[in-house]
Amino acid sequence: MALDGAFLYAIAAEIREKALGSRVDRIYQPSREEIVFLLRGKGWSGKLMLSSAADSPRIHFTTAETENPKSPPMFCMLLRKHLSGAKLTAVRQLGLDRVLYLDFDTRNELGDAVTITAAIEIMGRHSNIIIIGPGGRVLDSIKRVDIEMSSVRPVYPGSLYTPPPAQEKLDLLGTGREEWEAALSAQPDRDLAKALMKAFMGFSSTLCREVVLSALKTADADKAALTPDQWDRLFFELKKLKETLLENNLRCTVLYEQGGRPREFSFIELRQYGALLLSKPFDGPSALLEAFYSERVRLTRMKQRSNDLLRMLMNASERLTRKLAMQREELSQSADREALKEKGDLLSAYVYQLQKGMQSVELEDFYHDGQKITIELDPALTPVQNIQHYYKEYRKAATAEQMLTGLIEKGEQELVYLDSVFDAVSRTAGESELLEIRQELAEQGYLKHYKNKNKLLKAQPPLQYRSSDGYLIWCGRNNRQNDRLTLREARPEDIWFHTQGFAGSHVILVTGGKTLDELPDRTVEEAAMVAAYNSKARSAALVPVDYTPVKNVRKPGGAKPGMVIFDHYFTLYTTPDEEKVAALLV
Repeated sequence: MALDGAFLYAIAAEIREKALGSRVDRIYQPSREEIVFLLRGKGWSGKLMLSSAADSPRIHFTTAETENPKSPPMFCMLLRKHLSGAKLTAVRQLGLDRVLYLDFDTRNELGDAVTITAAIEIMGRHSNIIIIGPGGRVLDSIKRVDIEMSSVRPVYPGSLYTPPPAQEKLDLLGTGREEWEAALSAQPDRDLAKALMKAFMGFSSTLCREVVLSALKTADADKAALTPDQWDRLFFELKKLKETLLENNLRCTVLYEQGGRPREFSFIELRQYGALLLSKPFDGPSALLEAFYSERVRLTRMKQRSNDLLRMLMNASERLTRKLAMQREELSQSADREALKEKGDLLSAYVYQLQKGMQSVELEDFYHDGQKITIELDPALTPVQNIQHYYKEYRKAATAEQMLTGLIEKGEQELVYLDSVFDAVSRTAGESELLEIRQELAEQGYLKHYKNKNKLLKAQPPLQYRSSDGYLIWCGRNNRQNDRLTLREARPEDIWFHTQGFAGSHVILVTGGKTLDELPDRTVEEAAMVAAYNSKARSAALVPVDYTPVKNVRKPGGAKPGMVIFDHYFTLYTTPDEEKVAALLV
């Protein structure tokens, strides 16, 4: 669902409560459509994120660590010029409209006090972040709209800012029952939930259905068939909703599908889906929005950035799979090579019966109790040449089997490697991780003409967790990090973990010199869960994880990055749990 005006009102109240009077310490632009303000007040600091992305426009406080480009975009530089050190003095919203205005008091180049306003417009694909200077003139916007794009409301530097066209809808907070009744009666829709959405400003379809359900015990109601008592209950629910917003008495809720994907959210409890969706409460609107959008946005962003890599890996895997199928077919044909040798031996033993020009000969097969066997001959060859032909085919089949066995083994290892890289790409969280994977693929010859255009990006360190018992747990982000962790940085007595039969990260449990028997069972189980979660088996119900001291892990000569062999290991079965793993992350 989209963020509606009523939810935006709750966000505005949270910003006023926490950040009003704080100053802008730093400004970042992690992506083309996102801005992050680092605000600092007396004894408080926090990050306020503004996004104008078409599929996830929003504003809320965030605790997420964002990866910022080394060279800030021009819009970010303009914000730093005008808003660095500015004081947040007001957070305004026109009724329940989906536009929020952040007023900042600052000084211009001449030292004069001025007010700069950041307007965030939450309007789907038309969402925007607009910086308004003195006199109502637009300083710049994250999405410029010229005259050709919109003659009604252009947005570009120097233009006069005008709010989005007002909707002919009621503001719930500034009206009462008489206005509500008149507005609903004027709606032609018989469906009560749709009539509510068209009558009231800032109401989403989800919120309207929930109001109707709470009032009438059903979300599908015919407006024309309502009794006076049902109208009373409806207006009572609208009054409760108004008081909830005005008194900031929120019950922030997210509904999840069975697979864990977030589906709906609101500042009130949602009961319209019954047991079909799982409900989870949150402490406030910002915590809710961060949980709802963070994973979705991360996956979308990384899919866009890694799409070329994923496509290349899929094509390489498909080609290799077809090649292996052909090699296995050829290997199966060479399995009959012993029959070729036997025919050569029989022809040698009965050479006196052979004559040039014969197309076949029937002989007693002393390899199979003297049974009769018919052997094909080439009439153009002499008897000796026919014998040599069978021996030659035998040697060719034997050589083919030896070569094909090695090629198939090598191809299967390469297929495992490509699977591990695909898994690493699908779990990347930033451009620097993708960069390291691209460099790895270039070194392995998969990216023929790769040039590093992002030399300033610094490689991310391995993921770091800490068990409930205080033990440090390291997790590689990709194959190169896996090799460094396991083969260089880990001590021989540390414990190495990896999913059995699934591509995934190498996980190192730092033991501090203790043996495996001396470690708490809970710590070992948590390290195994970290390995299962950071693998291709993340969504599986029960995952086998092998673990052994690092001294038992070694890398064969010539093996690709991340590929190791190990012995003297144990296996533990665990169920990946995102919340538990996230709680261990340092």
